[in-house]
Amino acid sequence: MILTFVVIIATIVLYAMERLPIEIISLGSVAALIVIFTLFPTPDVAGGGMIGADDFLAGFANPALITVLCLLIIGQALFHTDALDAPGRLISEAGRRHKGIVIVSLLVGTAIISAFLNNTPVVVMALPILTAVTVAQSKSASQVLMPLSYITILGGMTTLIGSSTNLLVANVAARSGNVKIDFFSFTPIGLTLALTGAAYTLFVLPHLLRDRGNTDVDSARTSGKQFIAQIEIGDGHPLVGAKAVAGMFTGLGEMTVRLVLRNETPYLPPFANIVIQPGDRVIIAATRPQLTKAMAEKRLFSTQTIPEGGIAAHHKKDLVLAEAVVAPGSRMIGRTIVQAGLQTATGCIVLGIQRRSRMPRMAMSDIRLEAGDVLLLAGNHDDIDTLRTSHDILIMEWSAAEVPRRLHAPRALVIFGAVVISSATGLLPIVSATIIGTFAMLLTGCLNIRQAMRALDSRIYMLVGASIANAAALEATGGAKAIADLVIRLMDGQSPLMLLSVLFLLIAVLTNLLSNNATAVLFTPITLGIAERSGLPPEPFIVAVILAANCSFATPIGYQTNLLVMGPGNYRFVDFMKAGIPLVVILWIVFTLAAPLYYPL
Repeated sequence: MILTFVVIIATIVLYAMERLPIEIISLGSVAALIVIFTLFPTPDVAGGGMIGADDFLAGFANPALITVLCLLIIGQALFHTDALDAPGRLISEAGRRHKGIVIVSLLVGTAIISAFLNNTPVVVMALPILTAVTVAQSKSASQVLMPLSYITILGGMTTLIGSSTNLLVANVAARSGNVKIDFFSFTPIGLTLALTGAAYTLFVLPHLLRDRGNTDVDSARTSGKQFIAQIEIGDGHPLVGAKAVAGMFTGLGEMTVRLVLRNETPYLPPFANIVIQPGDRVIIAATRPQLTKAMAEKRLFSTQTIPEGGIAAHHKKDLVLAEAVVAPGSRMIGRTIVQAGLQTATGCIVLGIQRRSRMPRMAMSDIRLEAGDVLLLAGNHDDIDTLRTSHDILIMEWSAAEVPRRLHAPRALVIFGAVVISSATGLLPIVSATIIGTFAMLLTGCLNIRQAMRALDSRIYMLVGASIANAAALEATGGAKAIADLVIRLMDGQSPLMLLSVLFLLIAVLTNLLSNNATAVLFTPITLGIAERSGLPPEPFIVAVILAANCSFATPIGYQTNLLVMGPGNYRFVDFMKAGIPLVVILWIVFTLAAPLYYPL
């Protein structure tokens, strides 16, 4: 038991120090437990038999972990198809004048919903929409995703069905102590804690979180710098018949038309009386996100002439956009794109050219390349990989990104909706619903195996597996029960309020180290015994267990929703400690002050 405590404490300290990768610390923690229990064979005080490696490795196949990993893949499918881009834009447009109100409204709405539905599907539903809104408002996702997780946990502690922990405690209490907890039995005090925690989460927490979203890569990918691009108008092109209105052509969005070439005759702005017709070449200035969106919709560049079957052939596989710099001394300097033979040699489309010094007003195909020009290239993974060996252009490694499969968005939304509804209504266990949903996303082509594997976060996998192993060792050696017994002995003779307060704090600490359900099951019979021996009503003690077991804010392993936002928010273990420990302390103080108002002690 002592050695188990040493391993757990060392693991948490190393997580917080961040000197080693989470994966190495987690693996070392499991390895240490296996060595300890191999050298010192120990019987399982909870379930009988000897504790072995199987008990510590079982966490890596835990249903909660599988659920989180599957939800990460489903979220990646929604991102890759831009399925929630439209609702995100609508919500963002609604709050353009009052940006903060939209995000606060979304968070409050998820808190209310989570009081009546399982927290995890609520976060799954809200996370991509909230992410889209933050991108549209140029905010960092790291400043809103942890509040999303926290506020759903707070909402879940207000009703009996708000969390699986609540139901579990109520069922154990009903069997063990004949205590009946109704739907709204603890809503008044739960709402008091939830409102206090919500005020902290909405107005204090964002200022404590570091902006981890604006990395150099992210900034570069969303750069506002413009490329010169060329749209070739063929028969049936969506721009055929378009007429300039105030110098702008409908159908091009925010792209700027710099030149229209018709039979080598240039037409300059304001394009009076110009109607686009087949054979025209429209020269535009556009940012990379604008060009990416146009490629995803397969509209504006649908008739572009490129080798091996045109752009439609490229879309049969995953289309990748990457940026490359024309190298000094390159054989392409002084040549046009056609003369350079890049498309013929590699199969990549040169979608745009970016020149640092000036933006030439001529057809992209007529521009003679210079050293330092940035080319926006589109091609398959193999095409882009071929360019990595070139000495004429240098691929920017961070710049490669796949074009979203927008045509698959409807089916991704249907699958996502089915997963949320089936798990929220109890039609299927959430682990079953997410596994089926993941398979459906892969089967219908919403994402491929490579993209699914990239969505899996090794930090989460190792962190959860190791944490479950630590919890198993703590329970099997009787360590958790020993802590509870020690507190009971230390608190002997204290006032009922002091006893209740210390129990709340102890459970709130352990729920961040063990699973919340394991903590709740462990302490429910213990608190019932304390209430019986003290001659006190059992209900306040059961409510204390419910509320404290929901205080899973201080570690990412405390609750599934924390794990869900860890990757998208680019959080570290220490971020949860800095943000969550003050919230746990605040809720403990509020509970201590509020308990006498609701229960006679």
